[in-house]
Amino acid sequence: MVDTLNLDKKIEESGLKISFITSKLGITRQALDYKKKNKRKFKTAEIYVLCDLLNIPDDERQAIFFAE
Repeated sequence: MVDTLNLDKKIEESGLKISFITSKLGITRQALDYKKKNKRKFKTAEIYVLCDLLNIPDDERQAIFFAE
């Protein structure tokens, strides 16, 4: 389960535009919204790309993308 609030905070802090992020992930804005809201699951590759783009360290990756 994705920690949506924490992920949104990281996206905002990055200063990157959603359109840039979605283009790097190869998905639409709607697909990203579904994944952030836990309606669909992030693929492993997408998680690694997001962590790289948003400078999310390994320990935070676990907390954001595998929250309980």
